[in-house]
Amino acid sequence: MGVQTTVVFADLFGSTGVFESVGNARATEAVTQATAWIAAKITKNGGRVVKYLGDGVLSIFGSSADALVTVVDIQRSYQLRLERQEPALYMPLRIGVGRGDVEFVDGDCYGDAVNIAARLSELTGPHQIWINDQALDQNVHIDHVHFRSLGPIALRGRAEPCTIYQIEWQEEVNSDYFTVQASLSPEQDMPGADVLGGQVELSWGGATKSFHAFDMPILLGRARHLNFVINDPRVSRTHARVEWHNGSMVLVDISSYGCSVRFAGGGADVVLRRDECVLHGHGDIALGTSFNDPAAIIVGFSIS
Repeated sequence: MGVQTTVVFADLFGSTGVFESVGNARATEAVTQATAWIAAKITKNGGRVVKYLGDGVLSIFGSSADALVTVVDIQRSYQLRLERQEPALYMPLRIGVGRGDVEFVDGDCYGDAVNIAARLSELTGPHQIWINDQALDQNVHIDHVHFRSLGPIALRGRAEPCTIYQIEWQEEVNSDYFTVQASLSPEQDMPGADVLGGQVELSWGGATKSFHAFDMPILLGRARHLNFVINDPRVSRTHARVEWHNGSMVLVDISSYGCSVRFAGGGADVVLRRDECVLHGHGDIALGTSFNDPAAIIVGFSIS
């Protein structure tokens, strides 16, 4: 019989590009230092490191409270490290947390919670933390932390979707998200449906166009033959694509200058440079520049 355990998978985002740009020796040193630092944080906070998986660290905690405190501490402390990091070695963290029954064999761990944590770390964007509903502990108190319900999300290999929450850990975030002490969002009780949905609506320059899952993948950019055309010289000919992947709408940046995603309701912008993130709810995509640029090309999106 399995043991109720909280599993944490912390993954360095963008390491492939670092290996390509600085070479194997420097990249290996940077990855090794970062994963060792993550492991030390986990151990210090009462967790156990199970194994290293390339540029990721798999660990376990007996309680969700300890795990949640730890992952927030890791992201906040790691953000300070990133601010001192040279651009060529920039590798933000993305973290997935899953709780459930876990089987232990020869020091390794197996089970649904392990798979959930790994899948969430793949789906979430850089600087983000996603957890399943079983990992949500309302008795823990972490200053300036909010939990945002993303609703049921389909995960690869699972027949049923998981109800997922995003931890908003940035202290400057000012939003209406419920805190850990509040009652759970009614979205958690939505039966069956995957709130990431099967349709994306894009809007720019007064034009709006909808695409279904069966239309995927679609391409965005200034080339006339693309599915969604943004006729502006600051946008790459083929700037980004949207894919339907494991029940989710995924934005993939394929441009020279990247793009940023801002979800409605607050939270940190997700900056993509040859990276990807899951789109949910509604928000905006800035192409080729940040939202701070008053002349930014901004495409609105809505997932239903």
